[in-house]
Amino acid sequence: MSETTSSAAVPRTASARGALPGDLPRRDRLARIVRVDHAGEYGAKRIYEGQIAVMGKGRHGKTLRHMADQELIHLEYFEKQLNRRRVRPTLLQPLWHVTGFLLGAGTAILGERAAMACTVAVEEVIERHYEDQLQQLGPDEAELSNSIRKFQAEEVEHRDIGILNEAEQAPAYPVLSAAIKAGTRAVIWVAERV
Repeated sequence: MSETTSSAAVPRTASARGALPGDLPRRDRLARIVRVDHAGEYGAKRIYEGQIAVMGKGRHGKTLRHMADQELIHLEYFEKQLNRRRVRPTLLQPLWHVTGFLLGAGTAILGERAAMACTVAVEEVIERHYEDQLQQLGPDEAELSNSIRKFQAEEVEHRDIGILNEAEQAPAYPVLSAAIKAGTRAVIWVAERV
């Protein structure tokens, strides 16, 4: 090949497009984003349902229902995204159905502060997760980015509610928080793929 070969004849490499070898194609990356966010919002809905089942008639009932209502709006949005983009939900949704409720009810049984510690731990991971997704989305996905940004702000609101309600004073808070965060990160990884 001569030095005068036009650039049009040279194949574009992954790095020339801004992607790296091993990166997912755009459609697959978007499918993962929508799948995992749907799974996460479904899990959040179930966590709050578990907490409401235990604490719904107490002083935090109204606050828990407020947060659950916001999660339901997030879930409905991602259900529409699944349908619009023809993305299958996670195959493990029946598992999230049970484990989400058990996490919510279990932490509520440990006490109000433990329930709020659960909220803080989950929402801190989700806030970071949404931020990572926003960095991946381009200008052609402005509507999805704007929705994720709005939901991220509401997740931060939930975290702040948990902190204001003494989450950090829960018994064994560092251990409880670390365990819930690790579990949340693991669920995110699995839901993206399965």
